[in-house]
Amino acid sequence: MNTAELVTRFAQVFGRHPAFVARAPGRVNLIGEHTDYNDGFVLPMAIDRDVTIVGAPRGDRAVRLHSINFVAEVTFSLDRIEKTTADTWSNYARGVADALQRAGYTLSGFDGVIYGDVPIGSGLSSSAATEMATVMAFAAAGAGGARPSIPTGAQAARLAQHAENEFVGVNCGIMDQFISSLGKAGHALFIDCRSLDYTLVPMPRGVTVLVVDTDAPRSLAASAYNERRAQCEQAARALDVPTLRDVSAEMFERRQGELPDLIARRAAHVIHENQRVLSAVAALRAGDVTAFGELMNRSHDSLRDLYQVSSEALDAVVDIARSVPGVHGARMTGAGFGGCAIALVDDARVHELTHAINRDYPRRTGRQPKVYPCVASDGASWRWL
Repeated sequence: MNTAELVTRFAQVFGRHPAFVARAPGRVNLIGEHTDYNDGFVLPMAIDRDVTIVGAPRGDRAVRLHSINFVAEVTFSLDRIEKTTADTWSNYARGVADALQRAGYTLSGFDGVIYGDVPIGSGLSSSAATEMATVMAFAAAGAGGARPSIPTGAQAARLAQHAENEFVGVNCGIMDQFISSLGKAGHALFIDCRSLDYTLVPMPRGVTVLVVDTDAPRSLAASAYNERRAQCEQAARALDVPTLRDVSAEMFERRQGELPDLIARRAAHVIHENQRVLSAVAALRAGDVTAFGELMNRSHDSLRDLYQVSSEALDAVVDIARSVPGVHGARMTGAGFGGCAIALVDDARVHELTHAINRDYPRRTGRQPKVYPCVASDGASWRWL
């Protein structure tokens, strides 16, 4: 639904005209997988799929949200914010309100219609997009008053992460909220997950990031995530470092024999993946699409063989993509065991790649893929209507 359609829906639901539109994008991680909880490097980009809130301030301390995706409506008070088990989609907005108020910000209530075209449950971070869109909605609802402005940028991202960690109860890292807040059209965002320093990196012209939702359940992802995290911590202890971020390739080459074979393979992925991210940033800055694509390929192979978090479905997408001319690289993205894979493909070959995936992937897996051509887009914002 576009903004005009959401404005019409708002008028139908609330019987008045909205005053603002707030939005925030989903994201895809180009390279740097399972490095964030090792204090490493990641390179996500915001995609041209958003969560949007069309709204208007209220004169009281209530927030009333009408969700088009969930065909549901909730109202909660800013004076008593409680987690709900009924309309769990609203916990992201409730959590943001809670985090902002705990940080000392005075909020105004608002009515809002919320809609997202970030696919839910596919690993493109609809949750972070919802959180950042809600931050923007509170900023709009309180704009023009004497109260302190709601934060933006990195500070807003940290508060949104607090909402998901402490209120929703999901132990995510900072990457999703950071890129949803700080993304810029035509750029990826290089993030140091230890210092939270970040740098915009230009994306090359003439190529598209094709995101493929495998339609495969991620039932093993949570348990595997916890297991891999524990294995990385075991490796770091054995190598006498705070995290695997502190292990260079040279140091690992000398000392990997001190680790059990399985733990060494897990550590090898993380250590070399961090270097691949740094090399990928250099390749993008040089406009070297071929080098960047090769790094994507190596990343997937490492995730499949060393970290063992790929799957038959993800491998099928990657294999199909790599067989199509004009595809520079392909890899799984996200935690693994389902979710999405991505391919970097020449613009002129997007249709050919899409056709190949839609033809061959169901034959190999019995599942129907969802294919989303994406471009790097701007981060969260709001404006008056």
